[in-house]
Amino acid sequence: MMDFDDSYVLLSEEQLIYIITIPLSTSIILANLVIILGISWNRQLHNTPNYFFLSLLVADLCTGVALPFIPLMGLNRHLSFSSCLVAHVFPNFLFLAFLFNLVMVHYERYICIIDPLHYSNLWMHRSFPLTLLVVWTPALLYASLPAFGWNNWTGPDFNSCCESTQNLTAFSNCLTNTTSCCSYRRVFPNAFIFLEVYGLVLPAILAIAAMTGHVLWITRGQLKDICRLHRSVERGNQASDQEQKLNLRYTRCVVAVSLTFLACWVPYLIYMHVSIALVVSDSKRSSTTHIVLSCTGIGSMAVVPIVLGLANRQYTEPALKLLQKLRDRWRPRTQASEEATV
Repeated sequence: MMDFDDSYVLLSEEQLIYIITIPLSTSIILANLVIILGISWNRQLHNTPNYFFLSLLVADLCTGVALPFIPLMGLNRHLSFSSCLVAHVFPNFLFLAFLFNLVMVHYERYICIIDPLHYSNLWMHRSFPLTLLVVWTPALLYASLPAFGWNNWTGPDFNSCCESTQNLTAFSNCLTNTTSCCSYRRVFPNAFIFLEVYGLVLPAILAIAAMTGHVLWITRGQLKDICRLHRSVERGNQASDQEQKLNLRYTRCVVAVSLTFLACWVPYLIYMHVSIALVVSDSKRSSTTHIVLSCTGIGSMAVVPIVLGLANRQYTEPALKLLQKLRDRWRPRTQASEEATV
């Protein structure tokens, strides 16, 4: 009876993951495709900065494809050694590639704002293929370390997880070595997890936040200079309507950036520290709360490039034109059918 209950719990956990991640994954994939097509169709956008953003969109698209499989890494499943490595290494590689591309895009735009005179002389612009290698190769190398031996596959006996999560047939397969108990603990050692979280992921998020905050600070200073020059020209001490509009626009920008950070990054940061707490406490099963946090945290983080893309009208202009054409074609048909019914 306990075997049947545990198997049912595992099945319900997988169903919960698919219920949450499939809509998120579909939305992320479709939104990225729309922005990618918008950049591809507009020849004016065929330049190096937009190529960087295209690389980020491709990484985000791949993350959307792998999104349902990332929370599954928290469950104990019966897979062979090679299948278990692929199920853990490949999604982790896509996630790290997405994160590195996001840092690269923020850095490129950050340099454009703080040092516009030397912006065109950046090494990133002079050698775009090299930049892609710098972004994608470290993610692949680090994610592949468990495949090169940095894993716990030959460590402690993990047959207990087979016994506690599956039925008797699956447990017998585990004992005959046709399959093994595949768990993230067997693929990723604790040192690997801590190094990735506190050596790669968290510094990358802090770097993005620092660059964004510095840009807002520079923008605030430039806005003050503009208002000061405007007052000197107008020879008045009170703020004019134009100054109030500029201040209101800046306030809206700060609010939008803050809300985007809270909505996209805070859920992932919460999930990341809850996962670290589970690793430290040596918990062998993911709770429903942890599954929900993993799905929403990773999904919300993958929305960041979509927010950046949809904020640029040039990226979405082809899609809007296509929708307008479809709407114009649909209206005469509906009007004709209404007249025919009358």
